[in-house]
Amino acid sequence: MTTDLRGLPGPLPAGEHILWQGRPSWKSFAQRVFQVRKLAVYFAILLGWYAASSFVPGETYRTAALGTLRMTGVALTPLVLVYVFAWLTSRSTVYTITDRRVVFSIGIALQVRINLPFKKVESAGLETWPDGSGSIALALLPREKIAYLALWPHARPWRVSRPEPMLRCIPDAQRVSQILARALATEAGMAVQPAPQGASAAPQRDPVTALA
Repeated sequence: MTTDLRGLPGPLPAGEHILWQGRPSWKSFAQRVFQVRKLAVYFAILLGWYAASSFVPGETYRTAALGTLRMTGVALTPLVLVYVFAWLTSRSTVYTITDRRVVFSIGIALQVRINLPFKKVESAGLETWPDGSGSIALALLPREKIAYLALWPHARPWRVSRPEPMLRCIPDAQRVSQILARALATEAGMAVQPAPQGASAAPQRDPVTALA
């Protein structure tokens, strides 16, 4: 994968190297983060109810069908907007793992770059899905604070009081987690072997484990 300095605050210091760069899969982001499938089911139920209630005595089939068609357009609009937002989020995001830190370059209208040196990371967790994509959450040391709203949607859900930055919906997440595990272990002075999916990657600091 080619490196992208747009995802960094500037040229790397001497001796620091990029290990991985990537961005979310926009389709996975729409499905996993914005729950577009559940939203589609919700609107399908509403549309079905509207269609059924339109065919009443006194109404022609043509009038009911046209009304249902208009409501279909109304229902499709938010779904299209979700997909567009997911695509824009993916295109405007660059996740970077170096041998010293993780960098989040996020934001559609206003780019924000968040630097997380490994010394600030307490542990990391991996969640994967059948297509190989997944998310990696970074639990920070208690003294490290980042506002949840500053991270969203690149934050672990429901961890508001102690937000966890999250590399969300990245392709080949298992391989990326092993890259991060080795980098974290090296920083901590530990030897790490590649871990099978869902298993601990190290005996002490536990750099990358399965998310609860």
